[in-house]
Amino acid sequence: MMEQHYPDQPSDSDRDIVWQPSDAYLQGSHLARFMATHRINSLDELWKRSVADIAWFWDAVVRDLGLQFFEPYQQVLDLSQGAPWARWFVGGRYNYVHNALDRHATGPDAQRLAVIWEGEDGEVRRLSFAKLTNETNRLAAGLRELGIGPGDRVGIFLPMLPEVVVAVLACGKIGAIFTPIFSGYAAPAVASRLQDSGARLLITADGFWRRGRVVPMGNTAIEAAGQSPSVEHVLIRRRLGNALTSSATPIVDWENLVANLSNVRDSSHGTDADAPFMIIYTSGTTGRPKGTVHVHSGFPIKATQDLAHCFDLRSSDVLFWLTDIGWMMGPWAIAGGLTLGATLCLYEGAIDYPKPDRLWGLVERHGVTTLGISPTAVRALMPHGDAWVRGHDRSSLRVLGSTGEPWNPAPWYWFFEVVGDRRCPIINYSGGTEISGGIVGGLTLAPLRPCAFAGPVPGMDADVVDEQGNPVRGSVGELIIRQPWVGMTRGFWQAPERYLETYWSRWPNVWVHGDWAMVDERGAWYILGRSDDTIKVAGKRVGPAEVESATVAHPAVREAAAIGVPHPVKGEVLVVLTILRPGTSETEQLRAEIQNTITTHLGKALQPERVCFVDDLPRTRNAKILRRVIRAAYLGQSELGDLTALENPAAIEGIRQAR
Repeated sequence: MMEQHYPDQPSDSDRDIVWQPSDAYLQGSHLARFMATHRINSLDELWKRSVADIAWFWDAVVRDLGLQFFEPYQQVLDLSQGAPWARWFVGGRYNYVHNALDRHATGPDAQRLAVIWEGEDGEVRRLSFAKLTNETNRLAAGLRELGIGPGDRVGIFLPMLPEVVVAVLACGKIGAIFTPIFSGYAAPAVASRLQDSGARLLITADGFWRRGRVVPMGNTAIEAAGQSPSVEHVLIRRRLGNALTSSATPIVDWENLVANLSNVRDSSHGTDADAPFMIIYTSGTTGRPKGTVHVHSGFPIKATQDLAHCFDLRSSDVLFWLTDIGWMMGPWAIAGGLTLGATLCLYEGAIDYPKPDRLWGLVERHGVTTLGISPTAVRALMPHGDAWVRGHDRSSLRVLGSTGEPWNPAPWYWFFEVVGDRRCPIINYSGGTEISGGIVGGLTLAPLRPCAFAGPVPGMDADVVDEQGNPVRGSVGELIIRQPWVGMTRGFWQAPERYLETYWSRWPNVWVHGDWAMVDERGAWYILGRSDDTIKVAGKRVGPAEVESATVAHPAVREAAAIGVPHPVKGEVLVVLTILRPGTSETEQLRAEIQNTITTHLGKALQPERVCFVDDLPRTRNAKILRRVIRAAYLGQSELGDLTALENPAAIEGIRQAR
């Protein structure tokens, strides 16, 4: 069968509706039920009502989803400290683990599957809600034996094993605050997050499989803990049984810790509704990574609402989202998916190993109904051909999801037509770590247009504005949010002023997200990329400052600037421009050494595509590096933007020559 060619450039028809919800999507829908309960007759009316009275809306969401509080809240929303510091469900006591786990652990739901896991080596494990609850209770008791209690910070540096779910839930159950850390990070990046959060414990595995090779993350964790004075123990789950390096930090074996703790009964700690449960780090364009603080009645409720309203995730569904615990979508899937009573499907390794059909086989073997993936991953799988997809039964699929970056038409159509057989909607979803989920998204009740969003997620008072803050349609503008929402970060860990400067400093009481967006004449929304300098390599977001810090760790480098440049598969790749110290020769060996230094600090996933040598970098009089100018010059663009503040125009030609 000849495979179809999917054009990579949009045409007028690419904005036409290609899918409409059938009765199967309307019947039993979470959102349809919500609208019927409140006599809302259209999606436009739903969104308008959700932002006309945000306190009413979020109270209605909590009631509609049946979320249980230990003590009821006296006030839905408190704005006495201003919009940036909005408090929700004031006076209530709420632990999300009770809703995600405890309430499913008895009665008819107890034996339903909570987690299905597949290792790259083919091993499969399944945990019912009852089994997951027992494992979580055992670890919670073990954490208490290690002296971990409410408010203590715990780093979770694990691959996507069942134990990552257990660890996340055990921390929440006892009121501890966990910090999820990307499993591909090198020791310095792990250590920086442990140091900033003041973590007392690091939970890890000895290793995991990736493309048939062992990733010795236990040794990475030991090295990171040695650089982090606050870490008192490293708790290691023996996945592979490989040797570990010696450690100055005491090592605790997971199985030994919980060996005598079978059938422990452990109710979730009755935390205040606004008690923190997670500090998740996100890289910006300047400075160190930001520790985004999230609370029990915030992130988990927003994740649950988005999965219910956008993706219509039901208790009969199996959710697989290609992610890592260190990225927002990992904790999001755990908190929201389990609260809705769905089954989580986890996979440990590479989705195209040992053959390009690994992902599609995973869908078939485990009956995945909701499949989430980034456009980058689709671009990587698409060149292998349609036959690898069509060789597997994908009839279980009901909803396709995407997040991480903007689409281009060719991979979008391939995902829709080949993977979804034109019968499954692609729920495009964009927000952020600080948001707890989506600002804009698709809906299973809304018509589908290629590469587009249906609009703001219900409850999100989003808009697109020009440089003066006025709404614009049909042209590119800044994505903003005019009112607080449940799930909004409670600021950056130990850096409240940085939080205010990042999101609230441009216009009074308006959240400026840092994305370019557009609403077309049909009312379809599009996200067009970051309006700042953040680099996203294959969906992994990293700030230039973090890359540059790793670069100057090489003794030959005096100064560096990092940019992201377009790549047909990864979306962007890292290019690093370096100024060498006097007397240093520019050699290919040195170029490779600098590249290896960056990889050592940030991990292989963020290895730069190229290291260039330059004599100078474009900068302002106050020494600010103009990365937008660097990127434009490197890409050979004739339009470099406003150069009025540029101190040294000759640096531009040096970059053009270096490329």
